[in-house]
Amino acid sequence: MALIRRTQSTPTQASRGSEFEWDPFQNMRELMSWDPLRAIAPRLFRGMGETMGMAGGFLPGFDVRETKDTYVVSADVPGFKEQDLSVQVSGQRMTISGERRAEKVEDTDTWYLSERSYGNFSRSFTLPDDADMDNVQADLREGVLNLRIPRSGENKPRQVPLRSAGGGSTSPKA
Repeated sequence: MALIRRTQSTPTQASRGSEFEWDPFQNMRELMSWDPLRAIAPRLFRGMGETMGMAGGFLPGFDVRETKDTYVVSADVPGFKEQDLSVQVSGQRMTISGERRAEKVEDTDTWYLSERSYGNFSRSFTLPDDADMDNVQADLREGVLNLRIPRSGENKPRQVPLRSAGGGSTSPKA
């Protein structure tokens, strides 16, 4: 029968070496600052643009709202110039696209952090029938693209009277 001797060590000592002491507060600090989505996001979205018909991983935030007489579409596009954006209208579909180009990188540059995203984006919206697509107004101000689409008012809901097969009205009698 063979004797097996084991030395006791904590998991952190085994992985870091015997000169380090286990610090539970350091472990809590590491856990509190860990963001799992940030850690996996570059791997999730890398190459996804090519498979979805987009060449990059940049997608601005959009707001779409309806007022009494217009539809308003707003997009956060900081750093974009007018020539970087395109708004196309076809029927009741409006497509907003653009490209954010990365800065030129020199071989001698040393990067410590890179969190900004670059690439192409394209977003399409189908607007209701009462949207007047011939009079869309667009402006780019302080990094926000605002599109105003007037409502024509032609397609307001209306009540359709019903008649029975016998020719009489089906409206309730008083």
